[in-house]
Amino acid sequence: MRYDEKDRESKNVEDHRGDSGGSPFGRGGMQIPIGRGGMSLTTILIVGALMLLFGMNPMDILKGGAGGGIQLPPMSRVDPGAQGGQRDIPGLPGNGSRVEGNSDEMKTFVGRVLADTEDVWGRVFKSFGKEYREPKLIMFSGSYPTACGQGVAAMGPFYCPLDQKVYIDLAFYEELKRRFHAPGDFAQAYVVAHEVGHHVQTLLGIAEQVQRMKQRLSERDANQVQVRMELQADCFAGVWAALNHQLKNRLQPGDIESGLNAAQQIGDDMIQRQQTGRVVPDAFTHGSSAQRVKWFRKGMEIGQIQQCDTFNAQDL
Repeated sequence: MRYDEKDRESKNVEDHRGDSGGSPFGRGGMQIPIGRGGMSLTTILIVGALMLLFGMNPMDILKGGAGGGIQLPPMSRVDPGAQGGQRDIPGLPGNGSRVEGNSDEMKTFVGRVLADTEDVWGRVFKSFGKEYREPKLIMFSGSYPTACGQGVAAMGPFYCPLDQKVYIDLAFYEELKRRFHAPGDFAQAYVVAHEVGHHVQTLLGIAEQVQRMKQRLSERDANQVQVRMELQADCFAGVWAALNHQLKNRLQPGDIESGLNAAQQIGDDMIQRQQTGRVVPDAFTHGSSAQRVKWFRKGMEIGQIQQCDTFNAQDL
């Protein structure tokens, strides 16, 4: 992507890396080594008792948090910092990573990408007579409290509709590149654009409608609705990429392929196959690799949010 020193960074970025984030276990939360052999029953009972003591939900270790956002399989070290009572809200993610990277450069890059989302969505909303309320983006490390529950690095990037903020541990990007073979700055921009897509859904009232709908459905049917929610966020990310290029000539050769590759690498089928060796479509919450690529590409090729109606699409 084309950026230089003249490009602005968003003023809506808050850097809380290094903060303890209110975790009862200190900076970064309590880390639990899972390893290949898993935890023993005794370890699980001890950890469960400690988590209950501090008001946490022990099942979060096993479930990996709520569904939504950019979902990745669990890592060898998991931070079980999710608080008990955390709501199942569209836009919250699965699991992520903790690895090192050039965080200063990435901080600048993310700030510029967020600024571009503000410019594009501000114009889009103005075009149909609405005001775009810009989201905050919180950079954290380890653990950080949100209105949707305790955010942890193991969750990956996510959006909380209750406080209208995007949360990200920048170490996620190294994991995206190394483990999921999705390098490139446009792949990183896609991650931010996807979460901002959830913010757009919140402002348009889509997220609230989906949440009400899911409460009346079985788990299987609720998963299907959630898939449509995530695919629409992918489509919105594609719309942003197209309009942003029209406004600022951001894309370079290989960028589109980088974004499509990122969408493919984090499809539910790809992740399930890596985790368990088999694919269970009824358990999808984000969409298959082919679906995510399809809707991201559709948004990019058409550049209109009206074409992102995944909820009424017969063929995802």
